[in-house]
Amino acid sequence: MLIQESFKTALISLSANKTRTFLTLLGVVIGVFAVVSLVAIGKGAQNYITKEFDALGSNLLFVSPGSGDFAGDPALQLTKNPLEEKHIKLIQNYANEHIVAISPYYVIGETAEYKTKNFFAEITGVNVESIKMFNYNVTQGREFTTVEEKNSSKVAIVGPQIQKELFENVNPLDKLIKIGGDSYKVIGVFEEKGDNYDDQIIVPYTSAENTFKLENYSSIIAKVDSTENVKISMKQVELALLRDLDEESFAVLSQEDILNTIQETLGIVTLGISLIAGISLLVGGIGIMNIMLVSVTERIKEIGLRKALGATPIQIGV
Repeated sequence: MLIQESFKTALISLSANKTRTFLTLLGVVIGVFAVVSLVAIGKGAQNYITKEFDALGSNLLFVSPGSGDFAGDPALQLTKNPLEEKHIKLIQNYANEHIVAISPYYVIGETAEYKTKNFFAEITGVNVESIKMFNYNVTQGREFTTVEEKNSSKVAIVGPQIQKELFENVNPLDKLIKIGGDSYKVIGVFEEKGDNYDDQIIVPYTSAENTFKLENYSSIIAKVDSTENVKISMKQVELALLRDLDEESFAVLSQEDILNTIQETLGIVTLGISLIAGISLLVGGIGIMNIMLVSVTERIKEIGLRKALGATPIQIGV
């Protein structure tokens, strides 16, 4: 009976002070929302990054120009890009113990056109081996061949986003799209891999060189036979490239290295969000304490009267 009476008294008090009740609930909601959002954002970002790396492939090494410091100026690193075909040959000759595939890698942002439609795509120039290296599954058409690569043939494999934006319900195979002033024939479509891949147009790296007048690779990518051999292969590749380059002009990174760098950046962002959430909780808590203090102050006479009549703290509700 006492519980029912206390509950009834609480409802009457809440109804009598609707604005105060609303503000109290708002403080609680903001605090809880801040904490829940922090956890959700952090977990979601981690899952997204892991998914993107899984889609990329496994046991991959990346040779990039510059020091490999992602916090540096990317434009400055690209202007000092020394990576050429001879460096792939150095890796093949002196670091091929555990490497099962290697490819030049060009990436260019360019508008692709088909008739009256256009779409800003990521043009990826690679060799024949890279299609399987990156786990691209061509569901329509075919992959380009070694002969097409050697002849710098203007052929392309498009992602599902390109198919949707340029062709809609039209079969894209054997259609001509214009990239960088040249016409490329679509020979294949790969299945969905994720937001960072579906807007790609994959072409032979030799074709990309001719179309965009490229001389230095954006990077060199190699696949190692097993996870256990990634570290030793990184060292072998580094020693091979040091035969021609100085150590400041390139960096050899594994997927784990890149993932750790991104996770460190994500940690800083999470810390910032945590501070915001902490401030929200503090402000909300102060507001709630202030409202509770006012509520108790207003009930001083009521509480005094109840105590004089012999009511216990539980019966009073304080």
